[in-house]
Amino acid sequence: MTRAAQALRDEGLVDEESSTRQRLLIATAEVLSRKGMVKLSLSEVASQARVSRPTLYRWFASKQQLLDAFSVWEGDNFDRGIGKATAGLRGKEKLDAALRFIVDYQYSYSGYRMADIEPGHVIGQLSRVIPIMRERLERLLPGPNGPVAAATAVRVAVSHYLVRSDDADQFLAQLRHAVGIKHPRPDES
Repeated sequence: MTRAAQALRDEGLVDEESSTRQRLLIATAEVLSRKGMVKLSLSEVASQARVSRPTLYRWFASKQQLLDAFSVWEGDNFDRGIGKATAGLRGKEKLDAALRFIVDYQYSYSGYRMADIEPGHVIGQLSRVIPIMRERLERLLPGPNGPVAAATAVRVAVSHYLVRSDDADQFLAQLRHAVGIKHPRPDES
């Protein structure tokens, strides 16, 4: 199981006894992290999910239908995760919790390998995802500088997605700086 699938289960975003559809989508994440989209095999997804190919085809008639459903499922999981991370918080605390979630999500997300396996596809997808990410982050950044801060933070997150750093604390510090959150350094606490 990939760290992303395990993280979804650990966070309670996926039930241990998930539905067949859910198992197929989790299996898709696993196979995509190893093979990419071009080499994605429905047989391998079915095997990973421990279902027969006919069962997979009852849920998803084609590879494209599976990938479309996977994209929606992945977005929904991200939205639920960020909602859970920011529940009950307001203002800068909510924004900071959202930024921490972004860092944690990226470090647990198996999709990092997709940038290595199929960079052209990932870059194409980013043109669709960046405006969505920016719009969602803008909701947490009121004021005249909100749109610029959101766009800057998204660009920082995308750069960390494409060229992963090994320092989550620096990634978080950069996101905080981009949105104007002053957070004390460890030596200032």
